[in-house]
Amino acid sequence: MSQGPDGHDRPVPRSRALVAIPIAWIVAVSVTDVLLPPHIHLGPLLVAAPAITPLFGGPRTVGLVAALAVIAQTVIGVLRDPGEVLSTNHQAQVIALVLVGLSLVVFCVVRERRAKELTQVRYVSETAQRVVLPPLPGRLGPLRAASLYLAAEAEARIGGDLYAASRTAAGTRLIVGDVRGKGMTAVNDAALLLGAFRVAAHRDASLSQLVAYLDRSVCWDLTEPGEAGSYGEAFITATVLDIPDRDGPVQMISCGHPPPIILREGRPSTIAAPRPAPPLGLGGLTDPSYHVESFSFLQGDLLLLYTDGVTEARDPAGTFYPLAERITGWNEADPDAFLRRFRSDLLHHVGGHLDDDAAMVVVQRHAV
Repeated sequence: MSQGPDGHDRPVPRSRALVAIPIAWIVAVSVTDVLLPPHIHLGPLLVAAPAITPLFGGPRTVGLVAALAVIAQTVIGVLRDPGEVLSTNHQAQVIALVLVGLSLVVFCVVRERRAKELTQVRYVSETAQRVVLPPLPGRLGPLRAASLYLAAEAEARIGGDLYAASRTAAGTRLIVGDVRGKGMTAVNDAALLLGAFRVAAHRDASLSQLVAYLDRSVCWDLTEPGEAGSYGEAFITATVLDIPDRDGPVQMISCGHPPPIILREGRPSTIAAPRPAPPLGLGGLTDPSYHVESFSFLQGDLLLLYTDGVTEARDPAGTFYPLAERITGWNEADPDAFLRRFRSDLLHHVGGHLDDDAAMVVVQRHAV
């Protein structure tokens, strides 16, 4: 069933064909009832026709079938008692069909309205996500990139996982993060951090200075109203990287976030941070000194950045998704192909439904 601009149902050809089922039932019951002996009454079976119609039809279709059932019941009464007013029994059956038909029509109208509202909500959430969290461009200087966002709730399609990239004079800066919490508060915090990153990432500042600026921005927003210097329970884990255009090590600061993975010739290597910084938003409590980690990123390597919704995804038996183990031996030639395979593998592992939002960014270095 589809809807037109006026909000009324527009049955697809298959639904139109299915209408023949309740109509055939009405005809069969009516003919059989008329031919049977007077003490046998099949009229009550007519209610099955409008009752099954909402499975494939909208309000108009249900109303039409219900009207046909009422007409059929009236004709049965007239033919069974020719020359007389409808018996009390037949009158009761007609009234029952009218009430059932009206109830089903109202049900379909409410259902169609809710479906339209849900469609509008999905459209708004998708638009908001494209504004707050647009997909990464396919090319970032010498890098090829791809991004994936999987929302736990199909109706929401937006949450607190985040990623962004910014070009600088010497390379590309990336951030992947995860806001503690859910709902619109998490979306607001994610938007705040992304805005701060886009403003500051291209400036001529060190990676430590950039992360310190991001932490101050988040701390300022998370301060409880009327309580200067007091911080709420929200924070954001993040990994911030600086990838040079020319050959050279990647610089990274991890703020309590899952470590990146380098996939080189099908062999994954986890880039652990021996001295991780606290999550963004908690810097005012610890006065951190940001330690910059370095690692090599060669041509043809795939760099994987992800949120904990990936590694904490569970299968029906409660087993976490073993990311490094599952991707061992994968030799996809580009980030898009890798993400297509990854998405299929992750959803297969969890049985098609995630318990938490999950995001991944895949970057590959090409020759300048």
